[in-house]
Amino acid sequence: MFIQTEDTPNPDTLKFMPGTTILNKGTADFSSSDSANDSPLASRLFTIDGVSRVFLASDFISVTKQSELDWNVLKPSILTGIMEHFSSGLPVLNKSEEDNTEYTNSEDSETIKQIKDLLETRVRPAVAMDGGDISFCSFESGVVTLQMKGACAGCPSSTATLKMGIENMLRHYIPEVTEVRAAEL
Repeated sequence: MFIQTEDTPNPDTLKFMPGTTILNKGTADFSSSDSANDSPLASRLFTIDGVSRVFLASDFISVTKQSELDWNVLKPSILTGIMEHFSSGLPVLNKSEEDNTEYTNSEDSETIKQIKDLLETRVRPAVAMDGGDISFCSFESGVVTLQMKGACAGCPSSTATLKMGIENMLRHYIPEVTEVRAAEL
């Protein structure tokens, strides 16, 4: 198995691309070893000293390290962990995969449907290229609240992405939007 790696805008996060499907749909974000009980892959990666977050997507795994550690030390162990997982035959997730795509429902207002559509078609693909994901939380009184995941969670440039990128785009297309905020974790 040949696993490619790619830097992300977050210096503490690397994107690992094993050339195989990780999740058939949706994403999974694990911020601690305790939260990774449903994922044999994430659990295996959390056994590596220094791994602080694991994010799974359709074709990549983003791994965040503790900032004081060096990628040259951690990267070989992470690559080995990913290879061992896929050769073990264990599933990536024990439970059925949840689809985190921002589907609209009949109770969504027209504005929320527009926000979700723009996030799905314009924002999520770009954020995925950087090793992360974004999900809609709410829209109240002109304020859109979004949750940053994977490499985007805790990234120094995520505030700029929210304010200058996503907020400007949503305000351009949807006049009712006045501000975009990150969800409190």
